[in-house]
Amino acid sequence: MKVAIDGPAASGKSTTAKIIADELKFIYIDSGAMYRACTLKWLEKTAASKSDADEKILAGIINDLKIEFTDNGKTIFVNGKNLSNEIRSSNVSQNVSYVASFEVVRNALVEKQREFALGNNVIMDGRDIGTVVFPDAEVKIFLNASAETRAQRRMQDLKNLGEEPDFDLLVAEIKERDRLDSQRKIAPLTKAKDAIEISTDDKTLNEVTQAIIPEIKKFIAE
Repeated sequence: MKVAIDGPAASGKSTTAKIIADELKFIYIDSGAMYRACTLKWLEKTAASKSDADEKILAGIINDLKIEFTDNGKTIFVNGKNLSNEIRSSNVSQNVSYVASFEVVRNALVEKQREFALGNNVIMDGRDIGTVVFPDAEVKIFLNASAETRAQRRMQDLKNLGEEPDFDLLVAEIKERDRLDSQRKIAPLTKAKDAIEISTDDKTLNEVTQAIIPEIKKFIAE
């Protein structure tokens, strides 16, 4: 069985998916972490200096990229190194939409995501899971929240990593990322027609997860 949870940055996708995966004993796959891993490797080579050579650079990165998840998706190893914290940095967040816009990146990572799901009960979160990666998913959820709510969550995440972010700058960055993700030509952020949309602005994490779990159990019972 496949469960797709989509939505914009910091809408609560990953945290929600992890909790549901633990409760229902599903395999959790963080597709966003995969794009972040690729972005981190691109930054190591380019220091965020964008150029016409990026497609070739990214093709080389993807060719050598080995991604492994442990602790049911909560820890990510990239080429044998635990980079779970490094991929969440501000620099990665500011550049991941750019890296994810390249066809060579998306095609390769979508293939990897589908491979992870083979023969398993899977819950995966991202921006194109219900529309591109698993259009046949039995349950599709689209989480959303205001840019301000999402910036507040992102601010706390960055503080936990030792950064001191500016709230207004985070709001602006999130709005720009929404624009880039929604307007890219390949697999843009969009709600699947058959997805259940849930606003997380005024809901606790428990309320969100408890709204989704019954939808999944309907198919488990079958």
